[in-house]
Amino acid sequence: MRFIQVNRMKQRPSNYDYYDILESPLGPIYLIFTAGILTGISFSRPSKILLKRKEEMTLPKRELAEYFDETRQEFTCRTAFTDGTEFEKKVWEVLKEIPYGETRTYKWLAEEIGKPQAFRAVGNALGKNPIPIIFPCHRVIETDGSLGGYSPGIDIKRRLLEIEYYTKLSKA
Repeated sequence: MRFIQVNRMKQRPSNYDYYDILESPLGPIYLIFTAGILTGISFSRPSKILLKRKEEMTLPKRELAEYFDETRQEFTCRTAFTDGTEFEKKVWEVLKEIPYGETRTYKWLAEEIGKPQAFRAVGNALGKNPIPIIFPCHRVIETDGSLGGYSPGIDIKRRLLEIEYYTKLSKA
């Protein structure tokens, strides 16, 4: 009788994957890094990834803190999408074209990527956006002006839109 050895060790996270925490007006935000590049933002603690806090503030963490302090409207930090289809990545990239404090519709986004009938698929792609806020899917609303969905929760979407609206209004 032959025995096959099965590796039962739990998969360990890569040395390159870690997260840091930013305290925000929305509660803790978890910034996920791969090889030092921001690859995710989550509103819940990531599992199977190590917490690694550095004394110096990373550029993404500092830029997000400035965003919540209402002093930053654009992000310059390095980001990368480690998952997602080509369609999803295309949708996520177009989000950067939506100006701070403004909204666009799912239909507009579908037209921008050259797939005018794909507004439902666009909504599904937005639901998988791994780097919200920096890739501002919260700025995408329904054609009738209603907020639509938001994976982290509609209250967070509403709050992000309010922050941007009132910041833009106060600077006008």
